[in-house]
Amino acid sequence: MLVGKVIDQELKGDKGIWLILLLMSLVSLLAVYSSTGTLAFLEKGGNTSAYLYRHAGILVFGLFLTYVCHLLHYLKYARVSPYLILIAIPLLLYTILWGAEINNARRWIEVPYLGLTFQSSDFAKLALIIYMARTLSLKQDLIKDLKKGFIPMILPVVIICGLIAPANLSTAIILFFTCAIMMFVGRVSMKHLGMLALCGGFMMMLIIGIGKYSPENVRLATWSSRISAFMGETSEDYQITRAKIAIANGQWTGVGPGNSFQRNYLPYPYADFIYAIICEEYGLLGGVGVLFLYLWLFYRCVRLVTLSPRAFGALLAMGLSLLLMVQAFTNIAVSVNLLPVTGVTLPLISMGGTSILFISITLGIILSVSRHIKKEDIEEETLANESA
Repeated sequence: MLVGKVIDQELKGDKGIWLILLLMSLVSLLAVYSSTGTLAFLEKGGNTSAYLYRHAGILVFGLFLTYVCHLLHYLKYARVSPYLILIAIPLLLYTILWGAEINNARRWIEVPYLGLTFQSSDFAKLALIIYMARTLSLKQDLIKDLKKGFIPMILPVVIICGLIAPANLSTAIILFFTCAIMMFVGRVSMKHLGMLALCGGFMMMLIIGIGKYSPENVRLATWSSRISAFMGETSEDYQITRAKIAIANGQWTGVGPGNSFQRNYLPYPYADFIYAIICEEYGLLGGVGVLFLYLWLFYRCVRLVTLSPRAFGALLAMGLSLLLMVQAFTNIAVSVNLLPVTGVTLPLISMGGTSILFISITLGIILSVSRHIKKEDIEEETLANESA
């Protein structure tokens, strides 16, 4: 009773989202502990606990960030969003020019003296979604005005997605698609959405052109090989073959926690292909359970959209939750061979550093929206009664 009272007092907002966050953290701990066995043998002398403790520490710190962010009123994020964009663009430029190259991709910035890496696209995704929600809510009267409303809205989208694309095309596409959906919901005309698509296409052609003359900065060869493998034009991708074997091995109930065989052969089983390991160890039931958690999270977030009395709160919750869902289902679709191989991780479950921390911040902002919805409803009702 006492613990429940403390939780009720401290953890405000949608309790369903808090529960989903806790359940996903537990799934993440189990899956990462199991899938890092080979990595631990190669790098830690077989000490699998080292990765478990490290990952657990990141998850705990992520939960702390979620708690802190949910205490702040979500309107404060709107005020700082233009500054976040101004920080995100130079960070992405720095990453392209001087970022650390890991796994043949330049996506990270090394933090001096700490030995840590920071993925600038994670920060840029969050900054852009908050900015889009703010702009769409403030410029409703100017939304059909090309110069005053639309161009200031699409420029950050095209620039940021264009800077992410050379090293991480899948993330750029997911972010671009999320922003387009937000604009559609925000009553941007189809004509202007068509212009956005044209701008995005032009930027993509420009990136491909740069890649032909500067292959070290644009991963054209990787994109081409992955699409060819997916289309069946070349031999099937090794990663997908192993992922299929893992899922098939799992059958209905799985081979049991820690008994995955394909984790020894599947590249990045703790990140890009962690869903295949979950399916192998926990079977179809475990895979469906993870899908259910994401769908449940999306349902709780969509519910906030319908309840929010402010346009910014509704658009913010929708944009952030949509970004999470598209990323999650892209990762799952890759594992079951519905999409070409990408470098997209499974949100809140894959092992990671900055990705988990920024997803935790994202959920904290969504919880901030849910926390203040009831307060705003009560305040509006009180004002209505006083005026009557």
